[in-house]
Amino acid sequence: MTHTIHPSAPTPPNGADRTLPRTVRDTLPLALDVAVEVAKLNGVCIRPIELRRFDTHTGTSEPFDIPCGTTNETKCPPCAQRNKQLRKAQCREGWHLESEPVAEPQPSTADQRWLIEFRADVQAKRDAAERNGEDVADWDEAIAGIDAEINAAGMRGTVTGGRTSPRRSRSTRRRQDAPDLPKRARQNTTLGRTFVTPDGKVLRPSLFVTLTLPSYGKIRPGQGIPADPATYDYATAARDALHFSKLVDRFVQNLRRVAGYDVQYFATVEPQKRFAPHLHMAIRGTLPRAEIKAIAAATYHQVWWPSVDEVRFEGEHMPVWAERDEQAEPYPDGQSGDYLDPATGELLATWDEALNRLDADEAAEPLHVVRFGAQVDVQGLLAGSPDAHKRIGYLTKYLTKSLGDPLDLDPDEDEQEEEAGPARAAINQARRDHATRLIEALRYEPCSPACANWLRYGIQPKGAKAGMMPGRCRSKAHKAEHLGYAGRRVLVSRKWSNKTLRDHKQDRRAWVLDMLGLPDDAETDSHRYVWRPVSAKDPTRTPLPVRLLRGVANRHRTRAQLDELRARADGRPLIDLSATAALGEAA
Repeated sequence: MTHTIHPSAPTPPNGADRTLPRTVRDTLPLALDVAVEVAKLNGVCIRPIELRRFDTHTGTSEPFDIPCGTTNETKCPPCAQRNKQLRKAQCREGWHLESEPVAEPQPSTADQRWLIEFRADVQAKRDAAERNGEDVADWDEAIAGIDAEINAAGMRGTVTGGRTSPRRSRSTRRRQDAPDLPKRARQNTTLGRTFVTPDGKVLRPSLFVTLTLPSYGKIRPGQGIPADPATYDYATAARDALHFSKLVDRFVQNLRRVAGYDVQYFATVEPQKRFAPHLHMAIRGTLPRAEIKAIAAATYHQVWWPSVDEVRFEGEHMPVWAERDEQAEPYPDGQSGDYLDPATGELLATWDEALNRLDADEAAEPLHVVRFGAQVDVQGLLAGSPDAHKRIGYLTKYLTKSLGDPLDLDPDEDEQEEEAGPARAAINQARRDHATRLIEALRYEPCSPACANWLRYGIQPKGAKAGMMPGRCRSKAHKAEHLGYAGRRVLVSRKWSNKTLRDHKQDRRAWVLDMLGLPDDAETDSHRYVWRPVSAKDPTRTPLPVRLLRGVANRHRTRAQLDELRARADGRPLIDLSATAALGEAA
């Protein structure tokens, strides 16, 4: 077999020729890098996870590669884009539903009912033993085992349905500086209002809402950097980012209370150019714009945590860990030791003790109050309109990027062409400095009750353990790529499309199998095959380059089959443009 090269194409240097000058060899692309590039162009995962499928009928095994499934484009662009398309499909299917998404629970089985009856009998015997002053530890252990069997039998939740620990409650009276909200009569529906035109056409409007956080200082237009970093309120920006997810929850609660029906939404949290998180929300149904803005203005979240005004430990003066006596009563959260003051040996207050002191102080104020900014954008859209399709793309625009990734900058019309390069470099450096200052403000800010930063202020974190150090919390809120926001990037209400993300994946899989004319043997395969991951230390593991080539070949084969089916359906002749066909013609 010979391979001919087009006469007009220059002959590339032979990469295996060791006599080539080093300067020439260094300019040649690596074959592995080209393989990764080809995998990306073909939509193949560049970090595939290898599994082995064991056939219990024949005793044979064969390797299979599954995608890594990341949503971050810097790690694997094909998987990130695939997840982005799934989110687009999920948003599109649920935004303008015309019928209620009903998900009725499956009827109970005889075995499930028997387990509940057995649980009731054991509970009665346990209560009788407690009344007689007997030890009920064995009964509690038996009940825990029965509860596990109840879940294993296909039931969710617990029979008692209660909390294992008492819930702290505070006054629900609204703050005096928060405006009151209107209320409507509750309707048992998830669909919004419809409007009928004089010609009988039914219009189903919806909303696209954008909510932002307040200003922390003047920002240069189109650049996302503070005009004066010295006066920019980085401390408030850090706390707002940490608790932004709770503020969104409060907004949804208020929205449903005002709307009078079970409002469904698809929302994404994305970064602004100033690195503050903001929310894009697709809402099924419609409300007056003035009411949406009033709800945003009246929404707030109070963070009732201990004060962090006084720094008790820093530098070399840090709390020390001491294991508790084995005979001592353990903490409810399983904490096995305590942190002590290294100078005095004083036991630091536990998280529950710190909250008890806060509850006892009637004059106490919340550590922080999070609110939305004055900038609230509300747009009305109609089902099936080009604007609705455009907003779906806007909702998912930055889903494959981290909150800390640089975003596109607005062009400066006054900037000269020859100054564009140096000016852009200066702006990018200023944005990096801006992100560094925000990360530094987040360094010692507690992100959760279990954050190690509480030790800096003389409080043991919830569930404290040995080795904790202030400023070294491993939560993703303190990582540079998240910039304080530790919540989910996509927020979808339960009755949005009546499908989970896995259901949408199954829809895509079923479509491909139907196009190829292949049966869906997932149910049969689950009983016949056993799947096992291949360890990275396994000497028989397939090298990554081979797995990439295998994925590209599989993608070419599947794409060729789909093209053939489409050509037959359209009555067109099939033209094979694959690399193997071209190589065969040249042979």
